[in-house]
Amino acid sequence: MSKRRQQQRARQRARTAGAVQSTPAAKPQSMKTQLAKAGPAKPPAEALPPVPAGTRPDFRRISRTAGFRWSLDLVLLGFLGLGLSQAITHDYGFLELGFLFTLSVYDLVLAMLGLAVAAAVAPGVREMRIIFATFLVVLVVMLSFFDTIFRGILASPLGEVLYLIAPAAVIVTGAALWVPGRWAGPAAAVAAAIVAFSFSLFVGLDDLGIGILDFTTGTVLCALWLVVAPALLLRQFRGPWLVIPSRIVGSWLVVIGFIVLGSLYMPQPENAAPPPAPGDLQLIIPDDGSAPTLNGEELPLDDGSQTDGSQAGDGSQP
Repeated sequence: MSKRRQQQRARQRARTAGAVQSTPAAKPQSMKTQLAKAGPAKPPAEALPPVPAGTRPDFRRISRTAGFRWSLDLVLLGFLGLGLSQAITHDYGFLELGFLFTLSVYDLVLAMLGLAVAAAVAPGVREMRIIFATFLVVLVVMLSFFDTIFRGILASPLGEVLYLIAPAAVIVTGAALWVPGRWAGPAAAVAAAIVAFSFSLFVGLDDLGIGILDFTTGTVLCALWLVVAPALLLRQFRGPWLVIPSRIVGSWLVVIGFIVLGSLYMPQPENAAPPPAPGDLQLIIPDDGSAPTLNGEELPLDDGSQTDGSQAGDGSQP
């Protein structure tokens, strides 16, 4: 039995060896075939855009990027300086006063924040830079040649409606946030020019006259911070989801602009002094026979009664 088993095993080995030799060798696959099977190469995680393709941004991944961190630091830097300025008792310099003056122009501050939203939702980086550059260039040119430009404005028909420029800037900024497609960038640039022009009028007319350069530099730095810092922070979360909030902000700005515009045409109350109350009348009758006074004003006497009295007195004499 053992020999027979050995013979059977030897036959099976011979059959297996023959089957292997009869099988053709597999051809090596080409590089193109391997790439086609593997599919398109995926970029590394660092090269992916900060916002996913969906409508909901990945806040956790965005918060880990370097762009988010330094843009958030830029926003917090302005708030930190503002907080220290109000918390520490000190003598205010003109640079600091200029920074605080910008924040006092409430309607244009809202317009600048609207420009920040418009820059954040701009189609590309080029459009965002155009908005920033337009705002800065108009502001610097207006403040550098303010006296000459302002005299020309007063001589033109625009000089009669200067009070309409600020609400118009707010309305135009809100309307620019509703412009869709490729016209969104140019509309935001036009709004940036109008806002900068309006703000330069406030700065030029309210300049203190001493340390002009420091005061003006503070106003420009604060205005740039209001436009650039929020835009760079919101830019990290760009995506389709940001369109609807931007249009809501635009609607608010349009409504606020019309409210400010309407308040300019409301009749102002007259500053006439109210009539004195009856209890405030002061009648003084002197004992020496002089004319009485009512609230400090001399009252005229009745000459007829004096004449009659004198005649009666004269008739009683013998």
